[in-house]
Amino acid sequence: MKQITLRQSQNSDVETIANLRAIVLRNDLTRLGRFDEEKVRQRFRNSFDSDHTWIIESDSSFVGCVALKPTLDGYLLEHFYIYPNYQGKGVGSHVLKKLLEQNDVKGKRVTLNVLQGSSAKRLYERFGFKVESEDLIDVYMSVNVEGNIRTVEGM
Repeated sequence: MKQITLRQSQNSDVETIANLRAIVLRNDLTRLGRFDEEKVRQRFRNSFDSDHTWIIESDSSFVGCVALKPTLDGYLLEHFYIYPNYQGKGVGSHVLKKLLEQNDVKGKRVTLNVLQGSSAKRLYERFGFKVESEDLIDVYMSVNVEGNIRTVEGM
């Protein structure tokens, strides 16, 4: 795997990330009957917070993004998007491990939601995330982050 780095996002990154979101979510949202070319971008614009969003780079090229926002009882992991040609190559695992190993996160609960049928659910399960609830569109998951992060093999 090439060198993967995270850099703090800037307000100027919003459109690049909104476009990435549309690319990454298109197939799952279409399958669920929920894809709208403009709404998929606007929902990101409405919740974008550059203070808690990182740009994922591989050898200085933009390959994705992720946000980890503080909540009352821990953190919310959201907007974890990686360009399709970089998926399945360890980028997501590398970034998720790095995020969960931060000192601020240890001992806290991290929550997220993933679209029904999304292959990303397996990544989260490998890191110990468990399903808390689900509806027709989303699966809500969480993990209590303890000590060193290890993935659950064989998933």
